[in-house]
Amino acid sequence: MNMIEGHTVFEPAAGIPVWDIDPYAEDILLDPAPYYAELRARGPLVYIPKWSVLASGRYEETREIFSDHARFVSSRGVGLNDFKYGKPWRPPSIILEVDPPDHTKTRKVMARALSPKAIAGLKEDFRTVAETIIDQLIERGTFEAVADLAEAFPVAVFPKAVGMVDSDRRRLVDYGAMVFNALGPDNKFRRAAMDQAADIVPWITAACARGRLTTDGLGALIYAAADDGEVTAEEAAMLVRSFLSAGVDTTVTGIGSALWCLASNPGEYERLKADPALARACFEEVLRFTSPVHTFARTANQDTEIAGLGIAEGSKILCALASANLDPHKWGDPQVFRIDRKPVGHMAFGAGVHGCVGQNLARLELETVLTVLTEKVDRIEFAGEAVWRPNNAIHALDRLPLRFVRK
Repeated sequence: MNMIEGHTVFEPAAGIPVWDIDPYAEDILLDPAPYYAELRARGPLVYIPKWSVLASGRYEETREIFSDHARFVSSRGVGLNDFKYGKPWRPPSIILEVDPPDHTKTRKVMARALSPKAIAGLKEDFRTVAETIIDQLIERGTFEAVADLAEAFPVAVFPKAVGMVDSDRRRLVDYGAMVFNALGPDNKFRRAAMDQAADIVPWITAACARGRLTTDGLGALIYAAADDGEVTAEEAAMLVRSFLSAGVDTTVTGIGSALWCLASNPGEYERLKADPALARACFEEVLRFTSPVHTFARTANQDTEIAGLGIAEGSKILCALASANLDPHKWGDPQVFRIDRKPVGHMAFGAGVHGCVGQNLARLELETVLTVLTEKVDRIEFAGEAVWRPNNAIHALDRLPLRFVRK
């Protein structure tokens, strides 16, 4: 059996165009819009021989693949590695890399811990932290927004919400970046990220252990489910760790992207100041426009088809979520950032049973930051060039020099 990057090599079915491109090349990861446009233009699916994968970039087909957990499974890995044939670098996530009925059990526990009712009590603390950080940045004038706000806010509020006694900004942020880079091929980004595993993974494991959590955080709710027999103690520990792999780096990315969008579109920031109730809609448009998670994979679990095109069992399919979020057939004017768009159905949080279980918490964090900004900041101005950070699955800013002008 021929293998590449942990999955079987296959030939595309008739009618599927072949495209000699590397979607994990650095120039594409830094500026992916031209790649997405060409991907959509070539058809519902394309075959990329470099990695022996299919790729989907149009909205309708991408949503169908991402939503159908029976035909296109997550349990064989959401990266290039097919867990049917190869051992992953860490135990598979029992929330992200599992399908029903096993997924139903763990999803229920996580959804309860992250329900609107469960996180309602976090709102006041989130606001206090956001006010403190933004007041300090206004006083400083020019600052580096990725480190000083996009990272600083989630790392200040998220570990406390989980109930972690230990907190280390770099390890928390770099753990998420490592998990997402691991979904790609064995390129320099994955290798650089995995070089940190020996330091980061033991720290994360220890920090999420029950004995290192308070009794009043979200983590305690997960371990209580183990006490009730809904999950095992080992599964509870994995679920608490999954808070961090999906709940820090992606939120950091979302905040940075929101600041970049508003600095790039001052007219839209004026609209937000005039109507702060648009904070939720603004956040959703940021997600559609920038797609923090740009690509996840699915594996065909049977011979099937999409848009009349044959797909063989075992085929890896790159679902370019960011491309689907920029499909003009769905959005009309996708290249325009409009905070009143209300982009219902965007793919930034996934779709179907695997829709992001932590989206309530992410929305609370982003809405809090945006609301405090409108109350305290008159203008968001660039103080230098924005620099993006290449990652095999995340589209994130590396540096964002900004200036907040006080109201």
